[in-house]
Amino acid sequence: MADKQQQPQQIRLTIPASAEDLKGLEPGTVVYLDGVIYTGREGVYKKVIDEGEPLPLDLPAISNANFHCSPAAAQEPDGSFNVGGVTATASFRFSKWMPKWFETSGAKIIIGKGGMSATDYKDVFVPAGAVYLTTVGYGTGALLGRGIKRVIDVFWLDELGIAQAMWVFQVENFGPFLVDSDLAGNSLFEQHTRQINAGLGEVYAGLKPPALGRFGETDDRSDELV
Repeated sequence: MADKQQQPQQIRLTIPASAEDLKGLEPGTVVYLDGVIYTGREGVYKKVIDEGEPLPLDLPAISNANFHCSPAAAQEPDGSFNVGGVTATASFRFSKWMPKWFETSGAKIIIGKGGMSATDYKDVFVPAGAVYLTTVGYGTGALLGRGIKRVIDVFWLDELGIAQAMWVFQVENFGPFLVDSDLAGNSLFEQHTRQINAGLGEVYAGLKPPALGRFGETDDRSDELV
């Protein structure tokens, strides 16, 4: 009988996570979170980093996990909020703000969709002692929403709107997420992209170059992404 395929390691982390906690994370590890996390994306980054607005709370003491997402939130008659789901957004768009954000917020975990570049991991995440967690596939917003137990607070809601405001959530068994980058800057996506690209020549062997292509498209197969 063939050996069963090895299952990925699963870890539950309590936030704020310590440096020792993060040492145990390897690319491909499945992670669930307990504790307090917050949302922050370009609206928050522009206010705090570009405009010099002070952080509205002591993030280093409360949470070091920053989720790039848009909550599906509705306000109840009593003023509280009900979050039915959270949709992750592509993190690479926020690359230019990350060095200063790590310095300002003390973030050690960035959560989002699609990961960052290998260069960002090596040059920005590693010096900050930070890791990146990615959502698993598409359509998981409602699943992740089940892990949000309550909205602790929300900042700049009127000014930035639901998607861009800073939300602070109490979460339990929040996930699943995959570790894309570890403390050494090793990237799950980059590793698999390299493996796939190595075999693309065989896939396209014998085929003629495409007759039509999108504007600016390259036919260099080494440029293809997962």
